[in-house]
Amino acid sequence: EHRRVVSAALRCPPRHGRGPLLLYVLDVMELPDPVLPQLPALLGPDVPAAGVLVVGNKVDLLPADCRGHLGRLRQRVAAACARAGLRGAALVDIRLVSAKTGFGMEGLVSRLQRSWKCAGDVYLLGATNSGKSTLFNTLLRSDYCKSRAPDIIDRATVSPWPGTTLNLLKFPIINPTCDRIFRRQERLKEEATKTEDQLSSEEKNHLNQLKKQGYLVGEVGRTFQQQKSSSEIAFDPDMLSYSMDEDPRDAPKKDEEREEFTHNEVKDARWCFDTPGIVKEDCVLNLLTEKEVKLVLPAHAIVPRTFILKPGMVLFLAALGRIDYLEGEKPAWFSVLASNLLPVHVTTLSNADAVYEKHTAQEFLKVPMGGEERMKEFPPLVPQDITLKGIGTTEAVADIKLSSAGWVAVTAHAEEELLLRAYTPKGTALVVREPPLLPYISSIRGARIPGTPAYRTKKPPSFVENLRTTGSR
Repeated sequence: EHRRVVSAALRCPPRHGRGPLLLYVLDVMELPDPVLPQLPALLGPDVPAAGVLVVGNKVDLLPADCRGHLGRLRQRVAAACARAGLRGAALVDIRLVSAKTGFGMEGLVSRLQRSWKCAGDVYLLGATNSGKSTLFNTLLRSDYCKSRAPDIIDRATVSPWPGTTLNLLKFPIINPTCDRIFRRQERLKEEATKTEDQLSSEEKNHLNQLKKQGYLVGEVGRTFQQQKSSSEIAFDPDMLSYSMDEDPRDAPKKDEEREEFTHNEVKDARWCFDTPGIVKEDCVLNLLTEKEVKLVLPAHAIVPRTFILKPGMVLFLAALGRIDYLEGEKPAWFSVLASNLLPVHVTTLSNADAVYEKHTAQEFLKVPMGGEERMKEFPPLVPQDITLKGIGTTEAVADIKLSSAGWVAVTAHAEEELLLRAYTPKGTALVVREPPLLPYISSIRGARIPGTPAYRTKKPPSFVENLRTTGSR
């Protein structure tokens, strides 16, 4: 259904003499992205596209493991694009953003406006849960969209379930004339000179909320505002008089006419379309209920949890993933990056099967939930053996990605060989990601908790872009 809808839209005759620009939204935590290689087939040779602009989303959820981590993330996305066959003129640009907190969004809008003359309509593509609809809603309220559109266009439905964007929602893209670009740049310069102390109390509260939710925060403002006429308050004197034995009556509401675009506003407009999310195959989220999905998908900045394990020890990530440290000469560090709501438990190899049998679908392991009845329909965990060679006690050698439940970065002594056995539910993908996404993540930890294999957690500070001084670093 997705291919039919999107392919039909992309094969429409080019408007304004230009082919469509594809804005592909990629969840950086899902690298290697399973949908990216499908893009060339989706386009086909008969689609005269202006190119693909890849947006790496959700960077706000990932802690900075060292200086320059965003540059490294961008390199990882660029490598994934090259493997998928997107290179040269076909790849317009790569941008890293957070559609939720606004980080990088003003830069994305500026980049999209520079593509105005060489592209026609714009189509947002992406896998389910990549943040595509959140990006659509953010662009709808930015300088990328005509000023009257947010009052007219319906917002995209943000949901963990695939197919919630049932129709091709769209908004008209504003023409970035020289005057508009100048006014926008002046606004951005003015805002960049502000400090947090100069923000209003409402803006400060909003900023603090975003800091709690993500590491990277930005503000998406508007330069062009629709002027609204002041409305007169009409009242009926008869409605204000009532006897003691009756309640006052509300005035009957007049049918409000829905605002519509005028012909001149849309006759030559370019449009930005939201499309249904592409369902990822082999994804653990496809096996979960809506309540379980909300626990698994990170909604706040991920706080890394690091454990030091000896051979013969086992790490559980809820009941969705398991890693056994089978053979090795020395202890190794295992850093878990997953939703803060998912529990992590460490036990011995001899007790692991009993722990899983006793606590699966119970509060101890949390997901899945629902007891024995739930487990009757849930697939069993299946193993995959993994051999790794350490490169040093400060740098991870690889990530073991447990489908979309999260991943574990493994750090070991130089030249130390490890034999691991990792488990995910049958039918889901287990990926060994080399090089790791955040190679120095094990250094972000507190002191060792006495008598346990765990370290105290430590949340890195947030960073706010486009403010002169933030005091948050």
